[in-house]
Amino acid sequence: MAEAAQGLVHEVVSSDQESLVLVDEHDREIGSLSKAACHDGEGVLHRAFSLFVFNSRGELLLQQRSSDKRLWPLYWSNSCCSHPRTGETMDRAIHRRLDQELGMTGDLHFVYKFQYQARYREIGAENELCRVYVGMSSDPVQANAHEVEAWRWISPERVDQELAEDPDAFTPWFKLEWPRVKAAYGELLGL
Repeated sequence: MAEAAQGLVHEVVSSDQESLVLVDEHDREIGSLSKAACHDGEGVLHRAFSLFVFNSRGELLLQQRSSDKRLWPLYWSNSCCSHPRTGETMDRAIHRRLDQELGMTGDLHFVYKFQYQARYREIGAENELCRVYVGMSSDPVQANAHEVEAWRWISPERVDQELAEDPDAFTPWFKLEWPRVKAAYGELLGL
């Protein structure tokens, strides 16, 4: 069952004007650009991250993206995803964002990085070099209503079932990342 994020945290933690890190295909920094400009048209390649947070029962925390999101509003996705800010380490960024979006802390481990591009209608696109992390947390979820519409803990088997039944309900990056997260960390997490 999904939990609504309304009534919890209402802090604005992201804006279209914030500066994102532009990279080349080898993840070398080549400049910066506003978040809005990075997502216009076909998108400009920038650095990003995705977090997969599990609980002690081996369930994955899924979030439904806020209806206010420019790209993929109300789609289900991994626990948390965002961008490091200019001059910010990735370690700082992933922990900052986990706290800002979900009010949680966690022990996060790097899995892999990959590049992808996905267009959302005529509105814009993701064009990201994305680092994927897996971790565990026993903290209660305190979702930020500006970022998260709803959230739920779900078994990996149920994730697979929902992806098979209604893949269009999920973000494109989640669909790309989930099989590799399961393959790389399934045994460790009991998946």
